[in-house]
Amino acid sequence: MKLKMTVLATLMAATSLSAAHAADLRMSWWGGDSRHVATQEALKYCGEKLGDTIAPEFTGWSGHQEKITTQLAGGTEADIMQINWPWLPLFTPTGEGFADLNDFADIIDLSQYSDADLASSTVNGHLQGIPLSTTGRLPWFNQTTFDKAGVALPESWSDLETAAAAFREKLGDSYFPYEATGQDGLDARLLMMAYLTQKTGKTMIDADTGELLYTEADFKDALDLYKKFEDEGVIIPWPDVAAAGNLALNENPNWADGHIAGTFQWDTVYFKISDPLQEGQKLVPHKILLADGATNDGVYRKPSMLFAISKNSKNPKDAAAVVNCLLNDEKAVEILGTTRGIPASKKAYEQLSAAGEIEPEQIEAHQIIMDATGPTISPLNEHPQVVQAFGDVMEEFAYGQIDSDTAAEEIVYNLKDVLDSINN
Repeated sequence: MKLKMTVLATLMAATSLSAAHAADLRMSWWGGDSRHVATQEALKYCGEKLGDTIAPEFTGWSGHQEKITTQLAGGTEADIMQINWPWLPLFTPTGEGFADLNDFADIIDLSQYSDADLASSTVNGHLQGIPLSTTGRLPWFNQTTFDKAGVALPESWSDLETAAAAFREKLGDSYFPYEATGQDGLDARLLMMAYLTQKTGKTMIDADTGELLYTEADFKDALDLYKKFEDEGVIIPWPDVAAAGNLALNENPNWADGHIAGTFQWDTVYFKISDPLQEGQKLVPHKILLADGATNDGVYRKPSMLFAISKNSKNPKDAAAVVNCLLNDEKAVEILGTTRGIPASKKAYEQLSAAGEIEPEQIEAHQIIMDATGPTISPLNEHPQVVQAFGDVMEEFAYGQIDSDTAAEEIVYNLKDVLDSINN
């Protein structure tokens, strides 16, 4: 009888301990079907492993920001949230919108992330999210077209001009070694920002203060470079791109057949821009082109999205344990795969690479981005008002309606006005 009572007491103690640890949590995210299925499976695994119940809340991209905005305003947000990086200035301008994940460094293995990754999601010293994947812009070149023109792949911005001359001589005026317009001019702006970051050693907007760091002279320099690229046949002029329908690169027949032989794109778009290429065309990633006297690579590197924890969560430690499981547990990593891009976690990246879950071209491009140098990028660069303030003037300049001096003056005026309203 004594033995039975002892066993019963032990079982009751274990049950009590398990119940004390268990937590009811919620997690929200956006995505497509593959992400939804994988995340639910991973949550089931992590929940069973940790003794927690985790309710999934998922939607498509459309309307998700509005949903999160409403929830945060009412204090009804999920314990764990997938957050878009450019939302940081909107939801946590002072670094107090979400829980500070530095407080859970004994639960979340932050050593799996680079200092640059963690800095990119830190606001006023508060770690507001864990980067799920890191992406950046780099050149992608059609090796076949460059070989056809008898010219080596460029290493610098000036090499593009040499390549353009060789293209015209060997292939004709309809071939271009690069493209930098995009449907909304994003490619043009990021090309100019890379160039200026290399030359000045600064990014456009200070990641800590939100201050504009480029001068009118800086912008004029970059605008003149862009115009020179148009005039010398390095890139297709913006008006011509618009006249052709502003086609996305992956829908452009001139890209598919090699007439456009280079682009400045995210490291994660390999399949999107390689699949349309005609048979025999070979696409390769390349190191970021450098300006004369460059002080750094000028990399535009950012988290594609973050996992954040609600500051209102009743079980923040349990939520942190789930986040760590999703990002660093071997089984969870296997389940999630690359449904949120190439993982920023070193452990997860090595695991998926060894398992052949990431293509060699993706690995090479990603490594170029991770090895590249440059200052921390502010999410304000992608604030809608900042994009509009820069983009509208860029279009006027590209159409020849204003010169580079006027464009530079207007860009600085517009950006300072927008940043003052955001920061104050």
